[in-house]
Amino acid sequence: MSRVERAAAPNASLRDLSRLGAVVGLDVVVRAFPGGPPVRDYAHVLLLERLRARLHPRLGWRTEVPLERPGDQRAWDAVITGAGSPIAVEAETRLVDVQALQRRIALKVRDGGYAAVILLVADTRSNRIAIRAAGQGLLTMLPVDDRDALARLAEGTDPGGGALIRL
Repeated sequence: MSRVERAAAPNASLRDLSRLGAVVGLDVVVRAFPGGPPVRDYAHVLLLERLRARLHPRLGWRTEVPLERPGDQRAWDAVITGAGSPIAVEAETRLVDVQALQRRIALKVRDGGYAAVILLVADTRSNRIAIRAAGQGLLTMLPVDDRDALARLAEGTDPGGGALIRL
């Protein structure tokens, strides 16, 4: 019992835990939680699909691409291949904390091996306000104009760097 309490019994079965709980008058409840940042909702999926529909047919598209670090549960929402170096895509339906988003993307770039990142954002009034409020910091990180990036991807060519794309 003390090994279970100290989390020193990693291989304890659910049956053993239920028996131990019953002895001390506890019900054992099991819950499942997502292990990483999955595609969060239907709007998120639709946003990614709007970008995919604009890509040249020869470009590859993969979703929920994990970072290639053992034990790291982070993933890019999508990766575009076939236009030179692979391009990571991070999609946001609603911007809340742009600084936290910038840090999260910077850490993924550092750990994930992709030089170019597209930040795909739903084109909503509140997101436009958040982007304006973020100022040049966000645009410095994503220097390619969104129309230029979309045009190049539609042609099947490399957009030439990171971009903030609003769709």
